[in-house]
Amino acid sequence: MKRSILFDTETTGLDPLTGDRVIEIAALELIGDLPSGRSYRVLIDPERDVPEEASRVHGFTRADLEGQPKFADIAPEFLEFIGDDELIAHNAAFDFGFLNAELRRAGLPELAMSRMVDTLQIARARFPGMPNSLDALCRRFSIDLSARTTHNALLDCKLLAEVYIELSGGRQRGLGLSVEEGGGAPTTTYEYARPAGHAVVRITPDAAELAAHATFVDALAEPLWRA
Repeated sequence: MKRSILFDTETTGLDPLTGDRVIEIAALELIGDLPSGRSYRVLIDPERDVPEEASRVHGFTRADLEGQPKFADIAPEFLEFIGDDELIAHNAAFDFGFLNAELRRAGLPELAMSRMVDTLQIARARFPGMPNSLDALCRRFSIDLSARTTHNALLDCKLLAEVYIELSGGRQRGLGLSVEEGGGAPTTTYEYARPAGHAVVRITPDAAELAAHATFVDALAEPLWRA
């Protein structure tokens, strides 16, 4: 079954080419596009200051990151976790740019852009001209955003996993992944959840409509429901 990695980064700023660095990486393993339960998260010492405007976004200060490992120290375990599988992110070019800058700095091979799956581009194709931020997509798909007070990378991954399920085919929320007792392949279960605000409308045909339906059925050759 297909394996992929959905991930997110938090950084000191917007441009790795001017010295901004990665301070947090979080990733979820997906099997068949569903979370497997395996995740990865690490805080990183960026070896520089964290501007106040960046702290307001993700909530981390320089003091929070002092004593954390440097990127070169965590790179082997991160690369082992992601393997050679496709990498999914929202506005993925941003995250790829930062990770590849860190990998270059550590003297390691960069991530191939062919592995990139960008949920922002998928959303723009599906909802052209509409807001397609992670927050906007969560609201559109009725995904609970109450815990998202700052840009926490692991929380963002969990929210994006729910968004990705919807973008990948509109499967209903409540989709579950379970393994039968005794092992075996994961099984998928579907649970329908009616979107909030959608009322049930019951239509009762009148006598004329029932008569017209009976006439239509009588004209059919051996209708199955009359067998």
